[in-house]
Amino acid sequence: MSKTILSIGEAMVELSPSGQDGLWRLGIAGDTLNTAWYLRHQLSSDWRIAYCSRIGMGQFSQQMVDFLTGEGIDATHVSRDPQREIALYAISLKDGERSFSYWRDTSAAKRLADDPTVLASALQGTAIAYFSGITLAILPDAGRKVLIQALSAARAAGTQVVFDPNLRPRLWPDLPVMRNEIEAAAAIADLVLPSFDDEHSFFGDGDPQATIARYLSRGAGQVVVKAGGAAIYYGGREGAGLIKDLPRETPVDTTAAGDSFNAGYLAARIGGADIPAAIHAAHDLSRKVILNHGALVREAVAR
Repeated sequence: MSKTILSIGEAMVELSPSGQDGLWRLGIAGDTLNTAWYLRHQLSSDWRIAYCSRIGMGQFSQQMVDFLTGEGIDATHVSRDPQREIALYAISLKDGERSFSYWRDTSAAKRLADDPTVLASALQGTAIAYFSGITLAILPDAGRKVLIQALSAARAAGTQVVFDPNLRPRLWPDLPVMRNEIEAAAAIADLVLPSFDDEHSFFGDGDPQATIARYLSRGAGQVVVKAGGAAIYYGGREGAGLIKDLPRETPVDTTAAGDSFNAGYLAARIGGADIPAAIHAAHDLSRKVILNHGALVREAVAR
């Protein structure tokens, strides 16, 4: 396996509050891209961080490619669509908690899994493949099947598959479809990184241990349950435990809190940390991120 992490999903043009009335910042972001960006800043240059998506032919799509390249993220597997364009979202904040407005109906990323050959080529020899529930949600049914099959084949060939359920019901036809597809994805994952608030709301889990048990019963290898700064439970074939007394922060903007946690956790594990140490490292990165506006916070990764 090459020292490559392939993150798969949808990147969008992001409008985020600048902190000054009436002024917005324009950037490029999206859950799986956010994690790729933080991984690039956490790992040494001998690790290749690549992004797999689909964009259009216009200026904002090219801006996304230029951004990836400028940040040291390989854009080889970002394909072009002559009929669709990159999507757009805007962040709204209230007391540090974020909500989003989306313009993504004609997003080119909805077709990222149209060609099984392209996906197989992108995944070949990859050490870690990372995707999310949002990656699945934007795809048509056939595309979801192609993606899961490609990831399953890659896993059989030695790729570690990492999945963040990132539950967004508005993107799905209905809750039963979302639940079925999310659990099918977890079944082919070596590591699942859910957020307990979402799992409680949409799966009815009574506590993080129930979330762990449910995903393990579906076939996941290891589960680490994010908890918005509260105690973090983990369980699976690498052991089980509880990490508590984590420092809390009053957030300025919780955008990318989970995405950065995932990157911090993976980077720490790659660096040789055990699960408790990796959780602490992930939490430390995430709490720096939420003290700033926007998804990609350079202050949080400054060295």
